[in-house]
Amino acid sequence: MPTVNAWSLLGGIVFSGIGLAALTYGKRQGLTHPMLVGAALMVYPYFVADTLLTFAVGLVLTGLLFAGKR
Repeated sequence: MPTVNAWSLLGGIVFSGIGLAALTYGKRQGLTHPMLVGAALMVYPYFVADTLLTFAVGLVLTGLLFAGKR
């Protein structure tokens, strides 16, 4: 089982919070894209233990969240 350091944990908390906000926003507005990306942001930290990968995936998913608005 891989060890999780403080930065990886912090990244997971931050991106899960962004995901929760996106999921809530998408649900209230009836928009599928923010709900799916928000759910992905909340779930992926459970499967990624590497710090660099945690931040990379989180930034990509957050970018997809805002890219979907255009």
